[in-house]
Amino acid sequence: MKEIIPIFYACDDNFVKYTIVSLKSLILNANKNYQYKVYILITNISNEMAALVKELENDYVSIEFVNVISYLKEINKTLPIRDYYSKTTYYRLFIAEMFKQYDKVIYIDSDTIVLNDISKLYNHNLKNNFVGACHEQAMLQTEVFGNYVEQVLGISRNNYFNAGLLLINCKQFRENQILLKFINLLKEYTFVVTQDEDYLNILCQNRVLWLEDSWNVEVYGDIKVKEEDINIIHFIMVSKPWHYTNCRLENHFWKYAKETSVYNFILNELNSFTKEQKENDELSAKRLVEMAIKESNREDSYYKVKIKNKDFDRVNIVNKIKEYEAEGRFDEDVENDPPTKELLPNKVDYLRKSIYSKAKTKLAYFMARRFLNNIISNKQMIVKEIEGIENFNALNSGAIITCNHFNAFDSFAIQMAYEASKHKNRTFYRVIREGNYTSFPGFYGFLMKNCYTLPLSSNTQTMKKFIKSTNLLLQEGNFVLFYPEQSMWWNYRKPKPLKDGAYRFASSNNVPVLPCFITMSDSNIKGNDGYLIQEYTIHIGKPIYPCKDKSLKENISYMKNENYKVWKKIYENSYKTKLIYDCNEDILLNV
Repeated sequence: MKEIIPIFYACDDNFVKYTIVSLKSLILNANKNYQYKVYILITNISNEMAALVKELENDYVSIEFVNVISYLKEINKTLPIRDYYSKTTYYRLFIAEMFKQYDKVIYIDSDTIVLNDISKLYNHNLKNNFVGACHEQAMLQTEVFGNYVEQVLGISRNNYFNAGLLLINCKQFRENQILLKFINLLKEYTFVVTQDEDYLNILCQNRVLWLEDSWNVEVYGDIKVKEEDINIIHFIMVSKPWHYTNCRLENHFWKYAKETSVYNFILNELNSFTKEQKENDELSAKRLVEMAIKESNREDSYYKVKIKNKDFDRVNIVNKIKEYEAEGRFDEDVENDPPTKELLPNKVDYLRKSIYSKAKTKLAYFMARRFLNNIISNKQMIVKEIEGIENFNALNSGAIITCNHFNAFDSFAIQMAYEASKHKNRTFYRVIREGNYTSFPGFYGFLMKNCYTLPLSSNTQTMKKFIKSTNLLLQEGNFVLFYPEQSMWWNYRKPKPLKDGAYRFASSNNVPVLPCFITMSDSNIKGNDGYLIQEYTIHIGKPIYPCKDKSLKENISYMKNENYKVWKKIYENSYKTKLIYDCNEDILLNV
């Protein structure tokens, strides 16, 4: 029995002609080893047009019209509609609840042409992401629209998707009550620029599988995908070949339009599209820009109000991170650390040799593990996945573990990766700041002092002791966690430039560096600070070994650069965006 691929369109009687053309292109390029169930979501469509659509059915494609009136009843009057948009754009939000037999479906706009096998799109693994989608080019290429999504929605223009082509994780939509959240969000705020697309981007934020841009090539601005590599063309906004001659990539539309029974209808529409209608399109485009500017300047915009409900200190931290990044101050902390007191050599037992040190360490480890269990059960820390544990298991000696530093809990996440490995017979140590050891109060202070920590120090003799002890621990086969970025930036997702220290220890002791990088996505749980708690994916790269033919200095540079490459690759693959810092290149060169 053939696997079923469910595909959804949404249209009204005015737009069904273009649905037919899009569907024709999809059918002609589809892999016939699958069975395609096409659903067209409607409220009203003429019998004549419905019959023309049904003509496209064949042995491997069935078509069904589905009325969504009942789902519209509650929100019908509140749906914001503008210009050439219709309520059909919102229908995609109902699919998961209406079709509970499907865990995954394709949604596609009618103003598209499919040039490749649609099953290749369907076979992407969504994991726990809500949707698979492509970046919205209008937001990336037009400053006004980019500012709009960042200032009104609070979403980076680099993380905003076009909703005209979606691979929808219906299972996750249902489990996370996306339709209900949409209805509630609709009552809370009206987005008037890109409407349903804005709602979807907010609801699916950080739960997006970024597809190759070739799967949704918008006819807008600079088209960056080579024509021969395009999988789906999307004639967005006013770039409609049935209204305008000389549209870019129009040849593909007309090729398939000629294969349909509605070709003459469409040709007639092109020829009858009046000067007045074209002028109205121009006015609509102008109004859209004006509206985006106006919404961006609102003091009561969605994002600005949302920020007001967040912890003021935390908002300041977020803003400070932006400031520090722009100034290239990557190695400076953005939060106020405990005041540093000089750590003297006689105040620290790095190797836990005394009975007293061993007892306190044992107690601290027990308390830390209990604390970790609590924050996990209370969902204060959520580890979604550990990727690359085989790389941890491959270690056969002591090693330097490196990790990005963005939260006081991130060392606990690496602790979990260590516990998931086959190396529990080796001890896991953490390098910490001097002030964290000497000045942290209460419970956390006890953990900082005793839970297999290796404090740095401003005292020369203590640092000699630190270096000697760390070398011995590595030679004995233990693991030492370093934060080579040096600074901690709260929930900062990019890797920062790295310092030499970790790689000096690795090179001088002839042990590998195990590069770990933690990526984040928003959960549905709001923390006490008003921000969503992050879900962590721990990525463990392959060990980086020092080269026998390189000097100490050369190995430090080599291992540091290789570590950064690993982190950069993980970042770009996970977030589907280029690693770009908000500071100029001259600053970066001096970092």
